[in-house]
Amino acid sequence: MAPQMLYAILIYIFVVNLVAFIIMMRDKRLSLRRDNSERIPEGLLFFMATILGSVGIYLGMFLFRHKTRKWYFVIGIPLVLTQNLATLYLLQTIASRWSG
Repeated sequence: MAPQMLYAILIYIFVVNLVAFIIMMRDKRLSLRRDNSERIPEGLLFFMATILGSVGIYLGMFLFRHKTRKWYFVIGIPLVLTQNLATLYLLQTIASRWSG
């Protein structure tokens, strides 16, 4: 794989995980308010996880103690993380076979 492509992928993964982490932090802060302010939809959190942001969501879950009582987060996010790792491995394998 070309170094430029590798750097672009790493930057993308870093940015997506940082945004996912910040979204988890924001949703935790919104959940602590008593004025019933609008929360971040759980679907968005799972979407962020599926676009390679699962590490940021997972870290946010445990650092902020947020969504840790919901079984679909406790089970689902590690499964999405596994899927993300498998996807990256598959992409790397395909790219290495293409390059020779």
